[in-house]
Amino acid sequence: MRHFEFIDGEMRAEGVALRAIAEQVGTPVYVYSTATLERHYRVFDEAFPTRSVLVAYSVKANSNLAVLATLARLGAGADVVSGGELIRALRAGIPADKVVFSGVGKTQDEMSGALTAGIRVFNIESEPELTALNAVAVSMGKRAPIAFRVNPDVSAGGHEKISTGKAENKFGVAWSHVEQAYAEASNMPGIEIVGVDMHIGSQITDLAPFQKAITKVGELIKTLRAQGHPIRSFDLGGGLGIPYGDNAGAPPLPNAYGALVSRLTQDMDVDLIFEPGRMIAGNAGVLLSKVLYVKEGADRNFLIIDAAMNDLIRPSLYDAFHDIEPVCAPGSDFTETLYDIVGPVCETGDTFAKQRALPPLVAEDLVVIHTAGAYGAVQASQYNTRPLVPEVLVQGDQFEVIRPRPSIEDILSTESIPNWLV
Repeated sequence: MRHFEFIDGEMRAEGVALRAIAEQVGTPVYVYSTATLERHYRVFDEAFPTRSVLVAYSVKANSNLAVLATLARLGAGADVVSGGELIRALRAGIPADKVVFSGVGKTQDEMSGALTAGIRVFNIESEPELTALNAVAVSMGKRAPIAFRVNPDVSAGGHEKISTGKAENKFGVAWSHVEQAYAEASNMPGIEIVGVDMHIGSQITDLAPFQKAITKVGELIKTLRAQGHPIRSFDLGGGLGIPYGDNAGAPPLPNAYGALVSRLTQDMDVDLIFEPGRMIAGNAGVLLSKVLYVKEGADRNFLIIDAAMNDLIRPSLYDAFHDIEPVCAPGSDFTETLYDIVGPVCETGDTFAKQRALPPLVAEDLVVIHTAGAYGAVQASQYNTRPLVPEVLVQGDQFEVIRPRPSIEDILSTESIPNWLV
């Protein structure tokens, strides 16, 4: 459920009219709903009513401090993939013992910072990384809690750029090397084995890949324990899909996923860790934009809006579908028009949708791009020297800017001209 609805013919985020946000903050602007963030977290957490789990929100989906603080108040942990994300999570109030550190390229400085903070577990992606972490931990007089991220070689569908569980992907320890990796870790003085981790992809819309991977890793846990390794936790990663409005089939509901996981893990005697990101944040945010021009081309109409691919890169990068509609509901007697919806960036790839049916629109009309709360603002850039999009958080009938739009001078102040060019 998303709390972006038409009331009296005009779209609102909870109790706030999107038009009011556009007037006060300008466009383009990301708008997030507190009620949706809270509901989605609770729905996921409550999918496991019979056992205690750690829901470690995937910070890379939406890392704004206000979003993290909202989830921290509900008891969320954090899945981080950089030292910067770790600092964000801690500053937002997420306890270090609820933080898991993932990612294939952790630096030694990041390892040191995470050990100092006292995080729950490092998800190790390779044997060289294990060696580096051991050296850092020994130098600090500490033992680093670890789980190997194992690659179960399970195809989960979806776009090839967000698939992570197949043998050819860069993620995780190869299945054929897992037992050897655990054996090596058990002999390292700076390492404490605590669990197993997996993550098979993103935007997964079928439970079958989860069932296959969980079953496979479950057998691995039995084998590792028989070899003397103390496997206390099982991190199942994230990846549960959400609806983007493209009628591609409804993804499984969290309670169906929870029932599957509970059934498959009931005899494993492990603490469960999850890393949902998109499922919590995706439909909690929209990108609000304004029509600049309506251009009649040779064989199609172009709706040129003030948002661009540097603001929301998913359609260009992943061929992603996002539902788009006007902020003001049309009357009942309109005839739909087909538009290519594009931005102002000088790239043909700066296209949000092709031949999308919408009510007739004119310059200054507002449109909303739905399901933009995850992998939207976090992937934005200042390409073409376009300022980063501001972010707004709504709660009930109030809203606040939680990241302002920088000025051009703000952007230029981060650069300098060498003395020999002055």
